[in-house]
Amino acid sequence: MKQHVVSALVENRAGTLSRVSGLFSRRGFNIDSLTVGETEDASVSRMTIAVTGDDAVLEQIIKQLGKLVDVIAVRELDSSSCIRREIMLVKIGAGEKTRPAVMEIASIFRSRIIDVSPATITIEATGDIEKLNGLLLLLRPYGVLELARTGLVALERGPKVLSVPVLSISN
Repeated sequence: MKQHVVSALVENRAGTLSRVSGLFSRRGFNIDSLTVGETEDASVSRMTIAVTGDDAVLEQIIKQLGKLVDVIAVRELDSSSCIRREIMLVKIGAGEKTRPAVMEIASIFRSRIIDVSPATITIEATGDIEKLNGLLLLLRPYGVLELARTGLVALERGPKVLSVPVLSISN
């Protein structure tokens, strides 16, 4: 089984998220990650849904999403032709002795230190899942006190876009 990323443009109104997530739960599909945010058009939101399954599961998800009234457009984003990012905030136990090592690890991963206290450092990291997991692997020995991840956001590379269909009015 592999992780698939589905991008959907949906109506930006109350209940849309509930209807989409309900579709997944009713069919027994687990959502690995779900992010939602407004697009350049305030009446439309983009959902990025990461789900693990085979191709039949993916096909079923896309067909079922396409049937929902709130869904404007939906398609899978192929991993070879899309940009995927996630943001992570991680608070690490870092006293006087370990602080330089934690700061060096953060620097190697091009992360930002956004808060420092006498006993902790909080790091903000942005990147693909592998980069963030690699950073976590190196930070764990210092003590991960808190962790928050946004979930995946993704867009296709190049000129290809997922867009709202244009309705034509014929005379």
